[in-house]
Amino acid sequence: MINLVLLGPPGAGKGTQAKRLEQKYGLVQLSTGDMLRAAVASGSALGQQAKKVMEAGQLMPDDIIVGMIAERIDQPDTRNGIILDGFPRTTAQAKALDHMLAERGLGLDLVIEIRVDDSALVERISGRFACAKCGAGYHDFNQRPKVEGQCDRCGVTEFVRRKDDNPATVRARLRAYHDQTAPILPYYADKGILRTVDGMADIETVASQIETLIKEVTSPLTGGLPSL
Repeated sequence: MINLVLLGPPGAGKGTQAKRLEQKYGLVQLSTGDMLRAAVASGSALGQQAKKVMEAGQLMPDDIIVGMIAERIDQPDTRNGIILDGFPRTTAQAKALDHMLAERGLGLDLVIEIRVDDSALVERISGRFACAKCGAGYHDFNQRPKVEGQCDRCGVTEFVRRKDDNPATVRARLRAYHDQTAPILPYYADKGILRTVDGMADIETVASQIETLIKEVTSPLTGGLPSL
């Protein structure tokens, strides 16, 4: 079992690497956005609280987010471990997460920072686009469709771009990351669980770096992780 956090600015590749880890090790990726939507749809007490906050256009309180994570990790499918991507974003959230996990006899085993260059990220994110039908992702420079103007997966010829995937907005998101989230790196470094990988490398190389770190913290003494 391993519980880990993937940190890095928007576009660093956290979601891509989380999906790979899910498939290889049977871990469960916990997306706070997905959990919020599921909680609201369920009509649970926590979901009703979240809905009121969302309808008021306010920031979601840390206790609601941590409460949703707590409910999710209590489910049996998280027995091999969890991957947190996009949370925590602040030192206060990191401390609240630690407290909640400790109440369950759990803790974080590894926090991985995917480090990338800001200027390269602006190009990476602003160049993204996706199939309007199936959502397959592409990029202006790094991953164009095999047949120009046609989705490789479903053949549709319509593509979309996220409105916030433009250079100005990306730079603003990067500033927010450096101001708010980057300061939690020393918090995890002090705990001895922070490691860094080179996010400027290709996807396979980044995945290999992450797997090496995971192997370092999972040994036969702790049962290791299944390779699925």
